[in-house]
Amino acid sequence: MPLRVLHYADVEAAYDDPERIGRLAGLVDQLRDDATLVCGGGDDTGPGVLSVVTDGRQSLDFFRGVDPDAEVFGNHDFDHGLDALLSVVADSPQPWLCANATRDGARFGRDAGVEPWTVVEAGGERVGLVGVAHPETAAINPAAAPVEFADPIPAARTALDALRDRGVDRTVVVSHCGDDTALARAVDADLVLGGHDHEPRADRVAGTLVCRPGGEGRTLLEVTFEGNRPTATHHEGAGAPVHPGVAGAIRDRMAATGLADVAGTADDPIVCDMAACKRGESRLGNLITDAHRWKADADVAVNSGGGFRRREPLSGDVTAFDLVRVVPYSSDLAVIRLGGERLRDALAGLALASAPDDLPEWHFGHVSGASVVWDDAAGELREARVDGAPVDPDGTYTLATTEFFAEIETLFPAIGPGDVVETLGPQYEAVVEYVREHGLEVGTDGRIRRPTLDPGAVPERDWPHSP
Repeated sequence: MPLRVLHYADVEAAYDDPERIGRLAGLVDQLRDDATLVCGGGDDTGPGVLSVVTDGRQSLDFFRGVDPDAEVFGNHDFDHGLDALLSVVADSPQPWLCANATRDGARFGRDAGVEPWTVVEAGGERVGLVGVAHPETAAINPAAAPVEFADPIPAARTALDALRDRGVDRTVVVSHCGDDTALARAVDADLVLGGHDHEPRADRVAGTLVCRPGGEGRTLLEVTFEGNRPTATHHEGAGAPVHPGVAGAIRDRMAATGLADVAGTADDPIVCDMAACKRGESRLGNLITDAHRWKADADVAVNSGGGFRRREPLSGDVTAFDLVRVVPYSSDLAVIRLGGERLRDALAGLALASAPDDLPEWHFGHVSGASVVWDDAAGELREARVDGAPVDPDGTYTLATTEFFAEIETLFPAIGPGDVVETLGPQYEAVVEYVREHGLEVGTDGRIRRPTLDPGAVPERDWPHSP
């Protein structure tokens, strides 16, 4: 039988759906044979509700069910801190691979068993697997800041040289770097398996097959080495058999969360697609920022929009679990005190001007307690008001946001961790408390206006995969 590789990545909140994660595990079982390797491409411990309440340990139910041959680090795997992640690493059945991460000059996670590469035998061949993490992991996720992530290309080259010295027949780089085009061009490997970007991929770069499975546990990638050119197939999880052990373990964890009670009722469904998360004012964005401002008793609250997760609309009886699925992050709600000029700068950050250059023009954040007019043509904040009055440059204001946004420099550069005067516990708890007290009757009120935004730059809504 020819060598085959099964690859999943960015499982993330699939753990919050026992059937979906069960079908992914069942699909692995269905396709696997003695000539098959199984690899994970990172972000396979979270984020999600179960990830928040178990510090990512719900992933062990899946790992033990499918017994992978290797896993790499994604940025979200660091969400709950280094100790929590290394605990998962130590208890996982598979080796974790990372060739480009160090801490205090030593390989990150070495004592927990992290290696830069491993050799696995399958299909009569010795296969060398190399793992690399995104070089900007610590910038993306402040919880990873104690770790240094080097350029993955030289790290992968060094690891591949070591594998060839050991006489492997095939070489595979497993990456969580997103666009692996440059990596594939720069290294001599038979296959590059990717993650981080949730769009499936299968093409060749300089003769090397480069693939991604897609995110949220919906798709499993299969690569078959038959002849000199490996081929890729994407398998949809829908319709696959459910792995009873994995699905049952996840159901037990969900029952133990204590989040099954109804928090509120949404007679008018609240859309939670990409447009609602990232296109500026939406009912969803207003709900979350209103909740944070209420809990903090603050003048203003802000969120970048990346703090929400896409999911089906909140409709009918909405449980606490449903709400946490929208904001499944353990970051605390923070209260910041700042002057009027800096508040204007923070509100200007809603336009995400400091974020990576490849963000679509229509992306924008969310605000409560303030109204803004952003001039897209000029690239500047035209107007900012708090409680109906222009921001007083000499005034002092309180701002509510998650501690994550205070720590990361690329979203709201006007604020930093030194500005935090109080933290109020996990931010998702504020959302649940707010809905229990105020319900889900939320609308829009024109708090964000963009009069010069080109309407042609805004895509049509296409649930559930609106861009």
